[in-house]
Amino acid sequence: MRQRTATTNRQAQSPEVRPTMLAGGLRFATVQECLDFLPPDERALTGELRELLMQEAPELKERISFNVPFYKVRRDICFLWPASVLWGRRKTYDGVRLGFSYGNLLQSGAGYLERADRKQVCWRELTALMPTDERMIRTLLREALRLDAERAGGLR
Repeated sequence: MRQRTATTNRQAQSPEVRPTMLAGGLRFATVQECLDFLPPDERALTGELRELLMQEAPELKERISFNVPFYKVRRDICFLWPASVLWGRRKTYDGVRLGFSYGNLLQSGAGYLERADRKQVCWRELTALMPTDERMIRTLLREALRLDAERAGGLR
């Protein structure tokens, strides 16, 4: 572990080598650091999605978890996972993945959100924010917030 940290520090100090997710385990302390790392197209889309989430639900708290922005009120509600922030060793999709932590409980997400072999988390991969996506995201977010409030009250 010490060797990996030393490598990352050396790369970060070298002006000609930009650290990557594969080059020594880059970690972000803030959402802004994550955004600064992203290529322009992913940065713009992530910014649009952040703005949409905060407009629709200003009570959301933003934090970094798994190196990407997560949003919560009582429990994690959703996350934005840009394709350039790798899960594993290689990039497996383009754009930004908007995920819902309890997507399996969202009735509105059927047919819109992907689930693959996951039990709980569902997501949508976006390369652009279309008006239909925006409407659906607002609907899903309102439903997720309602479920979060119910869960806080002791309901499932």
